[in-house]
Amino acid sequence: MATSRKRAARSQLRIIGGEWRSRRLAFTPAEGLRPTTDRVRETLFNWLAPAIHGARCADLFTGSGALGLEALSRGAARCDFVDSSAAAVRQVQAHLDTLGAASRGHCHRRSALEFLAGCGDKFDIAFIDPPFGSGLVEPCCEVLASRQLLEKSAFIYIETAAQEVLPDLPQSWELYREKRAGGVTCRLFSAL
Repeated sequence: MATSRKRAARSQLRIIGGEWRSRRLAFTPAEGLRPTTDRVRETLFNWLAPAIHGARCADLFTGSGALGLEALSRGAARCDFVDSSAAAVRQVQAHLDTLGAASRGHCHRRSALEFLAGCGDKFDIAFIDPPFGSGLVEPCCEVLASRQLLEKSAFIYIETAAQEVLPDLPQSWELYREKRAGGVTCRLFSAL
């Protein structure tokens, strides 16, 4: 029984492509934490394949770090991992250290909105995957657009619960790809 509790206290994410393909990284599950599934990540990074090499990324609700770590594995130059959870940030930093990627991944313990409000960098890819039903998609998108934090032709990935209505997004963003997988809807937008 103690062994099953220990197993339940740790979960794993698997990097599915690139330099660290098939590497498994353990993380401690937390309430509301739901790493983007392998199937969804495979689809997303197939969509992003022409743009990922050398990209500057922002993983705005990093949780387990699955999206940002996958991006780095596939050749992104840099990723900012942002989460308000100290435990999540510590785990992602440990993964970066383990993978020898501490110089390419930068962890920030603050809310996505606080990070974006003080950010001076521009991004080629932004991952927006907040807790479902939190109402955080729209304000993040507004700040990304109003502060001009995206490069021309940047990609914005938004993951929501399938039943969530997508809020109004900046008019200069165009839907590039969309897919529903189980209870999740994944959308990739391009900033024009």
